[in-house]
Amino acid sequence: MDHVSVVVDDLTAAIAFFTNLGMSLEGERPVEGAWVDRLVGLKGVKVDIAMMRTPDGHERVELTKFCNPESVWAEPAIAPPNTLGLRQIMFAVEDLDDTVARMRDHGAELIGEVVQYEDMYRLCYLRGPAGIIVALAEELF
Repeated sequence: MDHVSVVVDDLTAAIAFFTNLGMSLEGERPVEGAWVDRLVGLKGVKVDIAMMRTPDGHERVELTKFCNPESVWAEPAIAPPNTLGLRQIMFAVEDLDDTVARMRDHGAELIGEVVQYEDMYRLCYLRGPAGIIVALAEELF
């Protein structure tokens, strides 16, 4: 896998959210042209893209802000965890409680509760930019 793409309505806030999660901004640029129109199947596409990289340098998240045509919300806009399709991006963290506290400072909302799975993991779901679910896992072993 090369990367996961998330369409956001506020690129600056999304960059701050994922930076606070521990990712680094790899690059940011506008993208447009006939090739983009053909790729995504829309006309007159103009997007601003930011590529974020995980601390280990292996994975990336592409944050995409549509300037034209405007982004549209799916129904329901804040979909529950059991909605069909891509629902979450999971990140391994070293200190779950600290990460949750930092992410709440950037507008993240805890969806359920922080739970422990056997003696292996502490886990939670947060609501992130554009309503996506960001799952966090802290290894206990």
